[in-house]
Amino acid sequence: MWQLSIPPLELVGRSVVVYVIFLVALRVAGKRELGQFTIFDLAAVLLAANALQPAITGPDASLPGALVIVATLFSLDRGIAAARRRSRTVRRVLTPQATVLARDGNWLTDAVDREGLDDDDLDAAIREHGVRSVDDVDLAVLEGDGSISVIAKGASEVRMRARHLRYGRRAPTAR
Repeated sequence: MWQLSIPPLELVGRSVVVYVIFLVALRVAGKRELGQFTIFDLAAVLLAANALQPAITGPDASLPGALVIVATLFSLDRGIAAARRRSRTVRRVLTPQATVLARDGNWLTDAVDREGLDDDDLDAAIREHGVRSVDDVDLAVLEGDGSISVIAKGASEVRMRARHLRYGRRAPTAR
């Protein structure tokens, strides 16, 4: 439990390699995997994570080994976030470009098909923005983070899908 069975540097190396493999897989899978998760997408990600776990840990099942792996993965995540903020090239490589899905009341079927979205996904996305049908959409864009932004016909502002808090809001303070 407390004894590493492989060197810490090997755990770091394994973690880096698997992190890069997983990052590339998510990038290749497209924006839909990032923001428009279905139950099937979630199952695929969880199964992939479970399949990759032995590649990271190898024969080590120790607590110090887990600490090395967690520290490595979170350090990689912070490092990549910093690199994305500082470098346009890194941001361009790691962040997918936005895709226009609808313009002037019509779905752009080639773009929709390329992104792997279906009619139910699209209809739900525009309803989340308070728009009844695609006929009322001036522009709908699948953003690089997987969210869909919508500009309704005649609207003066862009409405992004709201990010919901998991744990509810704090009560406002009295003034």
